Amino acid sequence: MEHVILALNCGSSSLKFGLYRGGGAGGPVLVREGEAEEIGDHAVALTDALEVLDTSDIAAVGHRIVHGGVDVRTHQILTPDVLEKLRAAVPFAPLHLPAALSVIEATERKLPKARQVVCLDTAFHGEMPAVSRTLPLSSAVRRLGVERFGFHGLSLESILAQMDSDSVPERLVVAHLGNGASITAIHKGQSIDTSMGFTPAGGIMMGTRSGDLDPGTIVYLMRKGYESAEKLEALIDRESGLLGISETSSDVRELLQTRGKDARADLALKMFCYQTRKTIASMAAALGGLDVLVFTGGIGEHAAPLRDEIRAGLKFLGDFQVRVLPAQEDLQIARITEKLAAT
Repeated sequence: MEHVILALNCGSSSLKFGLYRGGGAGGPVLVREGEAEEIGDHAVALTDALEVLDTSDIAAVGHRIVHGGVDVRTHQILTPDVLEKLRAAVPFAPLHLPAALSVIEATERKLPKARQVVCLDTAFHGEMPAVSRTLPLSSAVRRLGVERFGFHGLSLESILAQMDSDSVPERLVVAHLGNGASITAIHKGQSIDTSMGFTPAGGIMMGTRSGDLDPGTIVYLMRKGYESAEKLEALIDRESGLLGISETSSDVRELLQTRGKDARADLALKMFCYQTRKTIASMAAALGGLDVLVFTGGIGEHAAPLRDEIRAGLKFLGDFQVRVLPAQEDLQIARITEKLAAT
């Protein structure tokens, strides 16, 4: 029986939606999609989106949740208990979770008969081995929930879904390169390590995020005027990365246009490619070799010069296949939602 699924992909300042028709043998089929960018109120943006859609047939709604904290680790039906646990997890992702929660609450008001499903970006990494999941901190700190969670899980699940089950390579590295960027080692379909850690700010440098830093840097900065969590958060999440180095833009398209005449833009792109290449190599080491490297995400899919620059330094890894695949996060949300809402 056919039914309609609404997939909601909530970012810190954006809201994407996809309306899918489910119930078919081939999985959900996209009917309509849209996006609101640079928004101040996600609940209002959702209301505006619903006004242009036929909501009468929506049977289920899937929500992308960047981080569920220590208590919400798997894709699941939303219940009052799950909602409370997500509210408690806000300190794990203060840039993303408040917006996502406002959208969930607005959806419950606007579509009270639809089943709500939460789709976790961290779920794909839930079975990472302890050697890569555990951070080298005291047990007292680790009991606070500090560990490597990993992110971009919905993108990674969609990459595997695009491969025939028989053709998923034993040793796969996925480079999800966008405004947020991560590199993941996947062994026989299972995440074994990933560059992002406790938050989506870790790993390689990104559009406006610093990526990994010497912990002593944070202590030093706290003594030099960055004493508040708000100042540090702004620096690490919004003022660093490609933007911080180039001092002009976080947009790779703009930096590629200006790198020939702007040394800062050139350095930003070189650093991004260098860190990506180095991290891909480290993931290949974790896998004991490399069979397939997949580029995905806005930069990974569309910035061919950067892909070539990254690949040029990986010849020492020997023969491996390189693929470019789209990150179909919204479709993956629809797949998960269709499956769980039917239970």
